[in-house]
Amino acid sequence: MLLTFGDFVLDRAARQLRRGQEALRLEPKALELLDLLIGRRPEAVSKQDIRDRLWPDTFVSESSLTGLVGQIRQALGDDPKQPRFVRTVHAFGYAFSGEASEGTPARVPIGQPAARVIWGKWVLPLLAGENVFGREEDARVRIESSGVSRRHARIVIREGEATLEDLGSKNGTFLGERRLEAPARLADGDIFRLGREIFVFRNSASDDATATEGK
Repeated sequence: MLLTFGDFVLDRAARQLRRGQEALRLEPKALELLDLLIGRRPEAVSKQDIRDRLWPDTFVSESSLTGLVGQIRQALGDDPKQPRFVRTVHAFGYAFSGEASEGTPARVPIGQPAARVIWGKWVLPLLAGENVFGREEDARVRIESSGVSRRHARIVIREGEATLEDLGSKNGTFLGERRLEAPARLADGDIFRLGREIFVFRNSASDDATATEGK
């Protein structure tokens, strides 16, 4: 069964979240959580109900759940301060706040896609404003890699222009082969590196399906 919301499709059978033809990075537990929230919309789901569903008879820390929510928001380009899809219900749990329908959308929106980065086989959407890359849970673009600092770098997008800046990382931020000492402007197709992790910046309407097949 397909669940459609906004520009996204949750394919339950394939266990995949897509935006157009792009498969978005989301681990199995995060997919299960998104499916649960959409299925219970507009009802808020308590943290205890979520734990019972995702980790039955198992104790997990609060950070495990917040980490999954962060992954979902990152994949959807959802701002926790002004959420379109996943709303935090303080001291209780979470709710899906968007409109969703079953089946394939009758019309797929066509036009200039949002800026994004390609990391291996994953496509990571970027929002206007500041996009922090790092290992910390509230990083807008969370990168789980030992060579990436908790707050490693950021891409700032304003008025259609993007700049890349290192945030004092241990292993450095590189644009091409140049280690950044100051913010640098990004162009479509630029390759940059956080430690050993390699990314491609895209802001054009070109189809990156072939580029996301993975390393």
